[in-house]
Amino acid sequence: MPRERSDILPALTEVFRTHGYEGASLTLISRHTGLGKGSLYHFFPGGKEEMAAAVLDGIDAWFENNIFEPLRRDGDPAGAIEAMFAETDRYFRSGERVCIVGVFALGDVRDRFAVRINAYFVAWRDALAAALLRSGRGEAVARDLAEEVVAGIQGALVAARAFGDPDLFRRRLARMRRLVAAS
Repeated sequence: MPRERSDILPALTEVFRTHGYEGASLTLISRHTGLGKGSLYHFFPGGKEEMAAAVLDGIDAWFENNIFEPLRRDGDPAGAIEAMFAETDRYFRSGERVCIVGVFALGDVRDRFAVRINAYFVAWRDALAAALLRSGRGEAVARDLAEEVVAGIQGALVAARAFGDPDLFRRRLARMRRLVAAS
């Protein structure tokens, strides 16, 4: 039996990743976490919205620690960018895992979490642009390239899922690596 909210988050995350916010019914969440509705409300008095917010908090923390902060601060911007690609590939399991923030951005729940969704994508774009700037690109080029890479990653996740071809994600990441190196 979970003793803390953090014990439940991995199962919650996968329910929202697989079914989206709208499809993640309390019955489904209960089944995947092994908790009754009463226990779920004990951990999350705000219900499903609080559960989704906790999942987004976990995602934000992971990306801040593993992607955004290294891009903003690493003294070796090329190494930080390469690490971003490697960590992104690992996090999304080489295209086999969708982006929950992206799923929320495309669903009916977008307005409910609009500020958080926007902050995630802006943080990624701006952190990557900062690394590109430190690596010698001009401001306009860095911002445009960062936007293209972040949009490309998200698009590749959707396309890999739509085509049923996770390798598509790996190919797109490789293409984006080459694009960054060539710019």
